[in-house]
Amino acid sequence: MNANTIAILILLVSFFIMILLRFPIAYAVGISSVLCLLYMGKSLAVVVQMMVKGVNSFSLMAVPFFILMGVLMGSGGISEKLIDLANSLVGWMRGGLGMVNCVDSFFFGGISGSAAADTASLGTILIPIMVKQGYDDDFATALTISSSVQGILVPPSHNMVIYATAAGGVSVGSLFMAGYIPGALLCISLMVGTYIISVKRNYPKGDRFSLKNFIKQLGKSFWALAAVLIVVVGVVAGVFTATESAAIAVIYSMIVSLFIYKGTDLKGIWKAFGEAMETLSIVLILIATSNVFGYCLTLLNVPKLAAGAITNITTNPILLALLINLILLVLGCIMDMAPIILIATPILLPLAETIGIHPIQFGIMMMLNCGIGLLTPPVGSVLFIGSAISKVKLERLVKATLPFYLCMILVLLLITFIPQISLWLPSLFMK
Repeated sequence: MNANTIAILILLVSFFIMILLRFPIAYAVGISSVLCLLYMGKSLAVVVQMMVKGVNSFSLMAVPFFILMGVLMGSGGISEKLIDLANSLVGWMRGGLGMVNCVDSFFFGGISGSAAADTASLGTILIPIMVKQGYDDDFATALTISSSVQGILVPPSHNMVIYATAAGGVSVGSLFMAGYIPGALLCISLMVGTYIISVKRNYPKGDRFSLKNFIKQLGKSFWALAAVLIVVVGVVAGVFTATESAAIAVIYSMIVSLFIYKGTDLKGIWKAFGEAMETLSIVLILIATSNVFGYCLTLLNVPKLAAGAITNITTNPILLALLINLILLVLGCIMDMAPIILIATPILLPLAETIGIHPIQFGIMMMLNCGIGLLTPPVGSVLFIGSAISKVKLERLVKATLPFYLCMILVLLLITFIPQISLWLPSLFMK
């Protein structure tokens, strides 16, 4: 066994051992990288240099602004307006509140950009209402956490910014545009699953559709939905960069929350800054330590070795695409989203490109894979948030989520094998 192989084993084995021992992911990534570099005889100054280099990126400046925008909008009275809008649109169907849950997550996902924020903000309102109207608590919670994955796909999403940085040179605007159709497909897929279950369990319908009421609720929700227009249209049209648009959206969110919807006050704004800083600190330390980990992988030629090992299993493009998805799904069971993006992208993206998968298409595949991972034990953070809100035990919640896993896997396969689902809008607007 040569020195290179031993160094790879030290890096990966120590990392997975610390993951199994429930080390914080940033520590697991950082410590395993340090052990590897020490074995290779490298100076630990390299660790500091790579950590600084990892966060020294102009495009990453958009991340704190998007996180803050989501927190501000989530605490500023936006959730109720979007629930009323969704109810006026789809509440008349069988299982109407379940349909509202799906559509509302599509709207709110475009504002928060976070599955966790979606679950925390909408779940505290919708789950008790659904249970009160006769829906099973495990079904209501499972649907809430499943629909929250739309928050990762529907722009603006700070995870897309992280992927664009990890992939190197991928347009954030193109990724934003690429997320809309997959997000809509996921919404429709979950609605179909909800309808089938609702008919089987005889869940109630809502009030009949009223165009007048829909227009009224659309008017009330306009200021919330306009935040998405500021970010996406601004970036796509080239008016400003993703970072500039995110900063403008933060100011806009503060004005809407304070003076239009009046859902918070100055004390609430200060609290939102604190929550955003807490989330940001976790994200940035992950980015910094993951860059050291990525440096070790590159130094040891792991991406090429991994690609060779996978292609030794099969050279069939369809099987390779399925294998890439399987690897990402398994990683989602043991790691959080940001480290998967930062560590797996340099390894799997080159392999995906060899079988004709476009970097933007791969980015959307990664977003959905990681989103499913957020609902999967033992690490699934959104799964735990949903359980904490509804007080439904994890065992019951995972069982209730199984039909929605199937809905999400179906959409994932469509995204994987029909490239235009992801690439049509970027090709139309990002020429």
